[in-house]
Amino acid sequence: MAYSDFTLSNLEEKFGVKHQRKRLQFTVLPIEPSERLRFELDESVEMPIKTEKARSEWIVVPILKELRWRNNKFFTIYSGETLIADKEMGLVGECDFILTKDTQSYEISIPIFQIVEAKRNDLEEGIKQCSAQLVGAKKYNEKKGIAIDKLYGCTTTGDVWQFIEYTDKIYIDEKKYYLGEVNELLGVFQCIIDYYKNSL
Repeated sequence: MAYSDFTLSNLEEKFGVKHQRKRLQFTVLPIEPSERLRFELDESVEMPIKTEKARSEWIVVPILKELRWRNNKFFTIYSGETLIADKEMGLVGECDFILTKDTQSYEISIPIFQIVEAKRNDLEEGIKQCSAQLVGAKKYNEKKGIAIDKLYGCTTTGDVWQFIEYTDKIYIDEKKYYLGEVNELLGVFQCIIDYYKNSL
C-alpha cells in the first residue's frame, strides 16, 4: 500500500484518524504577487498545460518559489521525493511536493506541508492522498522526536486549491481558492507559514 492507495476510511480503520469537512479559519491578508510571479503566471496561460508535470512547472513551483522568497527561505521544497514514514503500515510513497522547515539538510528534515496535484483534475482523489501523506508526515516527525500540533496540506488542479488541516482529525476545508484570485491564495499560504514560524 502507498499514500495514493489510501481512502479516508482506511485512515480511520488503520490509524483511528477521522475526517470532517468544515470551513478552516484562516486570517487571510491578501498578498499582491511580485512582478516576477505575475509574469510567470501570465506566461502559463499561453502554454498547453495538459499534464501534472506541466502544471507543477508552470503554476505550482512559481507560487512556492514566491512564498519561499517572501519568507527568507524559511522552508525547503522537495519535489517527487519519497517519504518513508512506516513501511509496514503502508505510509510510504512518492510525494508531489513536500515543504519542510529549512535546516540546510539534503534529506527531508521536518515535513510541515504536503501538496498533491489532483490526478485527472479530481480534487477528491487528491484529498485522500494528501490526508495519508499528512498522517505519514506526523509519524515521520514523531520518530525524530518532533511534535507539531497542526500539519497542513492541499490538493490542487493548478486553477483550484483546497486545503487540509490535520490536528486531532483530518479537517477538509469547505472553501476552495482559485488561481484567478492569487492574492488571496498567497494570503492563505502566508497564514500557514506564519503559524509554523511561531511554532517551530
